[in-house]
Amino acid sequence: MLSLPLAPDAELTSLEPWQADEFAEHIDRHREHLEPWIPLAHTVTDTESARELLQRYAERQANGAGRLLGIRQHGELVGAILFPQFDPAAGNCELGVWLAPHAQGHGLITKAAQLMIDWAFEVRGMHRIEWITMPANERSKAVAKRLGMTLDGVMRESYLFGGRRHDAEIWSLLVTDPRPWN
Repeated sequence: MLSLPLAPDAELTSLEPWQADEFAEHIDRHREHLEPWIPLAHTVTDTESARELLQRYAERQANGAGRLLGIRQHGELVGAILFPQFDPAAGNCELGVWLAPHAQGHGLITKAAQLMIDWAFEVRGMHRIEWITMPANERSKAVAKRLGMTLDGVMRESYLFGGRRHDAEIWSLLVTDPRPWN
């Protein structure tokens, strides 16, 4: 299994369909925290829906069109990082993340994002990485800033989520932009 260190007690690992029980339990345990921000907290409701999501990402990864990795702390699945959109032909992708409340504040999301950004630019030859967040998600915006991303703008009421329309802030990092961790 893929495993990259994020901290002495944390790692970035693969998430595969055979781990659907653990993934479903993780989402269920943190659903209240995730629901305001993460659409999949509304769609992953049991082991079967978790397996379907993990299978879709396994197929995307096999086709070079996406990736979903778990963040583990002390062996426990505490979050994930993913490329929900990944278009190598256009050189554009979107990076998304989430983390359980008890694992926040240790730099795990920032370190995982740095690894994924470096991989997307240096290995896959991407040109632009987007970070999309709700304007009210201050923690997400803080990560985008730490990653050296630029706020491109706000797409007003651009997506339907939780039964209502939401604005989306679009942050980006270009391959030519400085990366604060390099």
